[in-house]
Amino acid sequence: MAEVKEKIIEIFFTLCGLMAVVVLVGIFSLLVKEGFPALKTIGFSGFFNGDLWRPDAFGKPTYGLWPAIEGTLVTTAIAMCISIPLGVGTSVYLAYLAGNRTREILKPVFELLASIPSVVIGFLGLVATGPLIAKLTGRSNGLNALNGGILLCLMSLPTIISVSEDALQALPRDFWRGSLALGATRFRTVMKVMIPAAKGGIFAAVMLGMGRAVGETMTVLMATGNVGSFPSGILSSVKTLTATIASELGEVPFGSEHYHALFVVGAALFIFTFIINLAGELVIGRKR
Repeated sequence: MAEVKEKIIEIFFTLCGLMAVVVLVGIFSLLVKEGFPALKTIGFSGFFNGDLWRPDAFGKPTYGLWPAIEGTLVTTAIAMCISIPLGVGTSVYLAYLAGNRTREILKPVFELLASIPSVVIGFLGLVATGPLIAKLTGRSNGLNALNGGILLCLMSLPTIISVSEDALQALPRDFWRGSLALGATRFRTVMKVMIPAAKGGIFAAVMLGMGRAVGETMTVLMATGNVGSFPSGILSSVKTLTATIASELGEVPFGSEHYHALFVVGAALFIFTFIINLAGELVIGRKR
């Protein structure tokens, strides 16, 4: 009887894993199916050699993806440059420096940040960080890549902090005690022993945070200016892949060239996030 139960449980979990694969393949197949008419009429060169996204232009519309791809990369890079040192530093503080009561208070607070709706973060960019950036830089408005990157940092921080702190807490305490017993300071122990020992988990946390930043929609839609051309710097208005889909899909005629082109954008975003996750898995596998 026990063997039958174990077999049923094994089959159940196998089906769950297969279902996840089937769902992912189905989503990608749908994107390819709906985007193929646009690829057929516009061609790969029209999407990946174009430098302007202007589907409503008079004359011949242009569907260049590179401005949106670069906008996504710029905002994500800004978010990661801020959130990685801040998130890892906070996780080290919670794991090794904060008292038990302080940790019990702060960790739920950081995790609650993940529950804030993205539209609320977007409003924060409109009324707080955006005007502040405009005032500090002397520009007419602060709806740019820097504003979007700062807000994406707020959204990715809870993931980085929580997963990194769990990875550090999972290490044997003998690492910490042994390093201190050999005469190392607490700072040197953290930098030379604990963080290198937990680098696999920390890297996983960073990749999860990056995935959150790449896939975010409402925040960048509200806070980056939505200009479909190449950014000239972090203070330029940008339009990301997710914002392009969200702002245009509800208004285009069903079955039009523009409609199918947005599914190509979705497929590009799917492939982009898949590459990020695959790279993360490969690096984590090597670290293990």
